[in-house]
Amino acid sequence: MKIPNRRTILLVCLFLFTSNLFSQSKPEFRGVWIASVDNIDWPLKGMTNPDSQRVEFIRQLDMHKSNGMNAVIVQVRPAADAFYPSQLEPWSQWLTGVQGQPPSPYYDPLEFVIKETHKRGMEFHAWCNPYRADFKIGASSIAPNHVTKIHPEWFVDYGDKRYFDPANKEVQKFVVQVVTDIVHRYDVDAIHMDDYFYPYRIAGKEFPDEESYKSSKSKLNKDDWRRSNVDSIMKKISIAIKKEKPWVQFGISPFSVWRNIDKDPRGSDSKAGQTNYDDLYADILLWLKEKWVDYVAPQLYLEIGHDKIDYAKMLEWWSKNSYGRNLYIGLGIYRSGSNAAWRNPNELPNQIKLLRQYPNVQGSIYFSSKSFNNNPNGWNDSLKNNYYKLPAKVPQIEWLPKNPNQNNSISSLPTDLHNQANQAGNGKGQK
Repeated sequence: MKIPNRRTILLVCLFLFTSNLFSQSKPEFRGVWIASVDNIDWPLKGMTNPDSQRVEFIRQLDMHKSNGMNAVIVQVRPAADAFYPSQLEPWSQWLTGVQGQPPSPYYDPLEFVIKETHKRGMEFHAWCNPYRADFKIGASSIAPNHVTKIHPEWFVDYGDKRYFDPANKEVQKFVVQVVTDIVHRYDVDAIHMDDYFYPYRIAGKEFPDEESYKSSKSKLNKDDWRRSNVDSIMKKISIAIKKEKPWVQFGISPFSVWRNIDKDPRGSDSKAGQTNYDDLYADILLWLKEKWVDYVAPQLYLEIGHDKIDYAKMLEWWSKNSYGRNLYIGLGIYRSGSNAAWRNPNELPNQIKLLRQYPNVQGSIYFSSKSFNNNPNGWNDSLKNNYYKLPAKVPQIEWLPKNPNQNNSISSLPTDLHNQANQAGNGKGQK
């Protein structure tokens, strides 16, 4: 057999290299939210068997990979609970059916989902809710060691839910500790938070923080004081993440409207009934300007031409107000079939084509995973065969160092958590 000479080998290598270049799209974030709260996406309602949970997660992951996605945003702390062994918060009721009860046979769901995600060359963003503690008062499963039982003074009730008081400094310290614990022990690519800061207003009901406001003796008016409380925890979380692992991103997915233009000349041409700044007390633009967050993913879930919050207008506004941070657009695939616009097979493709016209937009995230199950309007096919036909790498976060431990999925657990895991695995854990 004739052995190829060096020149031939070099030409073959060059051909393979250039072929690979042309088989890739330019970097683009293509993510999917996988919500665990109330078993929206995963695990499915009533699915408490670990084998079934693993099979279902892999099914969803493979579906998204096949559609061209390169990242998942998985909810791991929906209501002061955990989808992983934690010394700070109990096991989630949406994992095992009973809050505080470990999986049986035992496994670490977070370790598993990170490993499977990375195995497919996808990024894993750990999605945490900062303030929600009891999803439905009187109906939720609440463990004896849940923080609402240990520190009832940290909480306020609003509507049918119980929330951490954002003004409480001990609360801020605790939430930062929870986030730091995740970043320290797991090889997550990002910590992600959505639009739930101060809760959306309930008509006729004021958020019950008057006592906290008075005791703070703040010279700020109440609205500015509330915003300063959220600003404070966002800054602390940002610092804590980078101190623990400088390469881990911090991302925020706010409601679509920062502020309406009738309230602020910097605001968007929109008529939202509630906004981030005025109602959720989340000053996203400040966080971007101060570089506390690495990416923003506004939830532009409405259609092109909507009469109050037009997708096209909001897309343009966010492209001008990302302050150099990465910008990924939240797309509402869940709205498929909800009205005439979302029954149009061209609505989602048109939104993708439009966002790709803006150099400041680096990708998109879809809400949510289960919406893809039935190939709505043929959009799975559109992504797979057209818009995401060529694979794409996630965009670089230029100001962050690279992860030096790409092959590690989890660092060692504290000894007592290892013991808990072993006991649970032997059938001796909590029931």
